[in-house]
Amino acid sequence: MSTTHAPNGTVAHAAVNLCTFRLHEFTIGIDVTLVQEVLNRQDATRIPLVSDVVHGLINLRGEIVTTIDLRRRLGLPQREADQPSMNVVIRTPDGPVALVVDQIGDVIDADENLFEFPPPTLSGPHREFVTGVFKLDDALLLLIDLDRVLDHTTFKIRTEMSS
Repeated sequence: MSTTHAPNGTVAHAAVNLCTFRLHEFTIGIDVTLVQEVLNRQDATRIPLVSDVVHGLINLRGEIVTTIDLRRRLGLPQREADQPSMNVVIRTPDGPVALVVDQIGDVIDADENLFEFPPPTLSGPHREFVTGVFKLDDALLLLIDLDRVLDHTTFKIRTEMSS
């Protein structure tokens, strides 16, 4: 985030390009340059004895991609079985990863002046996933830290088989 000077001498504030999506009752944003593509719901193959955060595996044009249930990862209520979902495929150094979200929003240019760091009073086990908030006209947009969200060393391992 930076400022630039317009030709007329005024200061122009840089915008941050964000891919937005809905998750439960929240509007969430991530850096658009990390997004490879957006897919309609894909049936994922479950993997036994992995964390419930891992939704499963999908075949993306011949490449096997891990899908992460972002609701579970962020500690939100589970999606109803008949509720639609979509996948946001993210580029990572280890290859693509798909985030299962409720609904895709727009790509927006958020003014950096509308960004605020989370207040110190924000607490809870998943506080570390939120890096800040953008104040939009109609909502607060939570900016999440994908490095922390995708850190597999913090996933809880499933110790019981679900029925």
